[in-house]
Amino acid sequence: MKRCCVRQWDKVKRWLQSLSFRTGVIVLLCCIPFYILSFAQMLLPISATAKGVLWTILFGMAKTCQYGGLTILGVEGYNRLKSWIKRKKG
Repeated sequence: MKRCCVRQWDKVKRWLQSLSFRTGVIVLLCCIPFYILSFAQMLLPISATAKGVLWTILFGMAKTCQYGGLTILGVEGYNRLKSWIKRKKG
């Protein structure tokens, strides 16, 4: 059973890495609104249980976008994005 899960994860990882750099950046940037919403929903006048559920879902989506985007970008894409940010600042 474990071997099957590892193979499935490898398939997903290879598929994510086959996506374009631009797609990786877009997916990575999608984590920002989810992080904001995960904490902003605390201001809603709803029960603590509902807030906990919303926080778990939204924060989980933020982490999923973050790690998915990093997987798509890979090491080379990450270095490319880092150098682009440095050029914009400098």
